[in-house]
Amino acid sequence: MSERLQLRKARRLVIKIGSALLTNDGKGLDVAALGLWVDQIAELIADGVEVVVVSSGSVAEGMSRLGWSARPQHLHELQAAAAVGQMGLVQTWEAQFKRHDIHTAQILLTHDDLSDRKRYLNGRSTLRTLLDFGVVPIVNENDTVVTDEIRFGDNDTLGALVANLIEADGLIILTDQLGLFNKDPRKHDDAQLVTERKAEDRDLDAMAGGGAGALGRGGMLTKLRAARLAARSGAFTVIVGGRIEHAIARLRQGDVIGTLLLPEQGRMAARKQWIASHLQTRGTLSLDEGAVKVLRQGGRSLLPVGVKSIAGQFRRGEMVSCVDPEGKEVARGLVNYNADEARAIAGRSSDRIAEVLGYVSDEEMIHRDNLVVV
Repeated sequence: MSERLQLRKARRLVIKIGSALLTNDGKGLDVAALGLWVDQIAELIADGVEVVVVSSGSVAEGMSRLGWSARPQHLHELQAAAAVGQMGLVQTWEAQFKRHDIHTAQILLTHDDLSDRKRYLNGRSTLRTLLDFGVVPIVNENDTVVTDEIRFGDNDTLGALVANLIEADGLIILTDQLGLFNKDPRKHDDAQLVTERKAEDRDLDAMAGGGAGALGRGGMLTKLRAARLAARSGAFTVIVGGRIEHAIARLRQGDVIGTLLLPEQGRMAARKQWIASHLQTRGTLSLDEGAVKVLRQGGRSLLPVGVKSIAGQFRRGEMVSCVDPEGKEVARGLVNYNADEARAIAGRSSDRIAEVLGYVSDEEMIHRDNLVVV
């Protein structure tokens, strides 16, 4: 119960609302329900809480407007549906918040926006400035231009990344389920709600099995993964039924509804938080056992001598994954050399870099300040 008090103390929250809720299971935008969520968010803001809304629903709303009963399979059709639906989605959010004299702002993101350090910092600055002005940012993935190669995969993940981006205290995921159960409640009458766990508890993986509904891309497993991603910046996550009456207000009061997933530790340094939040890597460095041991001890840089082989093409400063001899990821970071240079110096001591390349950019393949053990 005491951990639920975190929700009362939170001063900055990301609230993600799924497609099934926003569109009443595909029947078009549920304006009445959306208005009730806005009423509760307005109460949070009046209480001094900064709120960012991550809103699904553009594709589903577009499908409804276009008269499509099934989610299209072709990318260009999804993009068209998103473009049509985004109009109604944003207008509805704006109109509902206007009842409370609260301004809103539309923020459309792609993975590239958070993969590039400069654009990441620009995005964070914009969001923080909007919050300083008392504006509620309405964030969605830019489905009109996004491709499979650069998409987040689901808005649960986007919500977690936004929580990382603005260093939120917590992420609230409103869904069409009451929370995470120890068994599938649709198949087991004795299924029990998991009220509180650590986000990294691996026993939760089996409980979260199952896919998304017809309208969305994320199932309970993606919500669990999102909670773990949010936890990397010290944020808690609540997965809760959006159709529960006054769900947001009740969470704020400390009521035990939904599933509270807690971080293991406090916030990372901002730069390492950004690295840990990266989902898209440009290449892979295979390490020997000695290098793996050194990295796991913490606080150490990766030297060329510990790298056995290189896969992929990448430029200096891009994100790469570091794997052990069995291929399991142990770390990721921003590499100091491009792929061809890295291949040339892999396995060699740092004092031979100049001999091999004719110059030395850095003694380390990845400096410890740009590296996160995963």
